[in-house]
Amino acid sequence: MPISARNLINSTFGIGLALWIGRTMPDKTGKRIARGIADWLAARRSWGMVRAVRANRWVISGETLQGAELDQAVRATFRHTAHSLFTLYHNFQNLEAAIRLVDIDPLTQEILNRPKYDSRGLVVVGLHMGNFDLLVQGSGLFGWQAMFMTLPEVTGGYKTQYDIRRKSGMNLVPASKSGFREAIEHLRKGGLVVTGMDRPEKGLNYQPMFFNRPAALPAHYVMIALRAQVPVKVGCSRLGSDGKYHVTFSEPIEMQPYPDRRQEMQNNCEAVLRVAENYIRQTPEQWEMTFPVWPDALDQVPVN
Repeated sequence: MPISARNLINSTFGIGLALWIGRTMPDKTGKRIARGIADWLAARRSWGMVRAVRANRWVISGETLQGAELDQAVRATFRHTAHSLFTLYHNFQNLEAAIRLVDIDPLTQEILNRPKYDSRGLVVVGLHMGNFDLLVQGSGLFGWQAMFMTLPEVTGGYKTQYDIRRKSGMNLVPASKSGFREAIEHLRKGGLVVTGMDRPEKGLNYQPMFFNRPAALPAHYVMIALRAQVPVKVGCSRLGSDGKYHVTFSEPIEMQPYPDRRQEMQNNCEAVLRVAENYIRQTPEQWEMTFPVWPDALDQVPVN
């Protein structure tokens, strides 16, 4: 059975080790170690996490990458992800320093400066790009007055991260039935709800098209936006050549009603995902998604 690197990395031990390396290693040394671990991990083709990244990179390339080019693409994604994780943990107890790594343009600042309750609610869905965890972890320092929807249940290393976020004052609400009701009410008051959009799940009712293939992606953000009658913005960050994370938000995407419930959810979700596709295509190596977004593609990726 393939080794579950994910369980080890996301365990309490794994997060603790990452925190120790981040705290004790100088910046250049830590990044060099992270790069070495990334290269070693990317070479373990049979491991579930690596298979997922290979499948994801293959699909977003238009199913054209193969051989050495696919190997290089996978290695680039793991290197970027390792770089992001080291940067996060290196600045874990000094988020003010980490925030200086983030470029805030006027449009981004306008969204960050939203009052707790504006004239109309807004849903922001984040892509795991650039350094998603760093930006979420430091959102309190931006003064962002938002409700953050999280995974319904968290354990191990995820619980450690969430506990730290709660202590920083973040309003975390699980993506459950009661959490959805709370989010809809918050939106109707003019509040802001932030949630992820690209982490796949099992047993979903909808399989929206994403990069021309049905994807195992959630649509909860569409449901709450439709119920509250508010727009959706896609947010992501990208690491630039200047060493800074540049944050981008899309134009608001209005949710469109349809008589058929399935068509309504599917079409609105795909409208949001089309915007996400454009962001990912610009810097595909920075899409830090190590779960299989297209499970059926796992066995279709060229071996050589």
